[in-house]
Amino acid sequence: MDKVILVTGGTGLVGSHLLFDLCKSGEQVRALKRANSNIAVVKKVFSYYAVNADELLKNIEWVDADLLDVYSIMEAMDGIAEVYHCAAMVSFEQKNETEMMKINVEGTANMVNAALEKGIKKFCHVSSIATLGRAEHAELSTEETFWKSSPDHSNYAISKYAAEREVWRASEEGLDVVIVNPALIIGAGNWQQSSSNMFSKGYTGMKYYTDGVNGFIDVRDVTALMILLMKSKIKNERFLFSSENTPYRYFFDLMHQEFGRPKANFKVGMLLSNFAWRVEGIRCMLSGTKPLITRETIQSGHRISLFSNEKIKKIFPDYKFISIEQAVKDTCKLYLSDNVPSSIKVNL
Repeated sequence: MDKVILVTGGTGLVGSHLLFDLCKSGEQVRALKRANSNIAVVKKVFSYYAVNADELLKNIEWVDADLLDVYSIMEAMDGIAEVYHCAAMVSFEQKNETEMMKINVEGTANMVNAALEKGIKKFCHVSSIATLGRAEHAELSTEETFWKSSPDHSNYAISKYAAEREVWRASEEGLDVVIVNPALIIGAGNWQQSSSNMFSKGYTGMKYYTDGVNGFIDVRDVTALMILLMKSKIKNERFLFSSENTPYRYFFDLMHQEFGRPKANFKVGMLLSNFAWRVEGIRCMLSGTKPLITRETIQSGHRISLFSNEKIKKIFPDYKFISIEQAVKDTCKLYLSDNVPSSIKVNL
């Protein structure tokens, strides 16, 4: 049997782009999804980058499985050589803490345990920069920056940190792994979920900005580097993926420029931000809707976080990252093609 690659989280931002890259390269892929998942977003992502999208999609064997169901995972890994574990729950709402911990931690434990049982040759785990320690005095965080327990860590960060520990435990038990820690990911897909939702907000226009700084990276860089690492002899290491450290204000200014919207010109301090997320919490409690901002997203928006990409650049010195400007421009163009009638786009 030819090598078959298993991908979890295939309907997500990273997973759908990874599936495209793998299928474009002629790989045979098995992708896990929940029974109620909609794969239409995967078809849409494929159509962004290829005229023969329908033909490429035939390389994917879709399998219904649940990360919390060990038996379904074990069955899905039959005949698999490599695993890319992209699935995770991302939430900054307190009410989702328990579910997120189960999916991200217990689900990852189930994945690596099954991989050990099935003799998987190599396992790529998609983590997050949220699991990295925070460097002090405006220094760059690296793969070696020590994690310190803190009330400032989001529940999402804690869940992903615990998930990483499961992967490291499996590596000690004999599983060859690579862990990747992407910065804030720029990319097209489901415009109402994950970081793609930033473009939906950017299109409506935002008047306010915070003074935070973060690392950013195009999703196409994330998946390309994952594949390069999996094809290499590197194992049992982690890699921080970040193209550039960029102020949130500049990032949103780029979006507003592409969408023809006025740039945000009102700076919001912590005092007003803390008031805003509390008011938003009350509104959501009364209306039963999801909050647009939370305490955790506010903290992130004000935090200055700087990240080094030196380790991955030393491994692949010829690799050229997509610039933040180009990443935003490309993603805005796809957003407009998906969401705005052509008659309106002309006037933007």
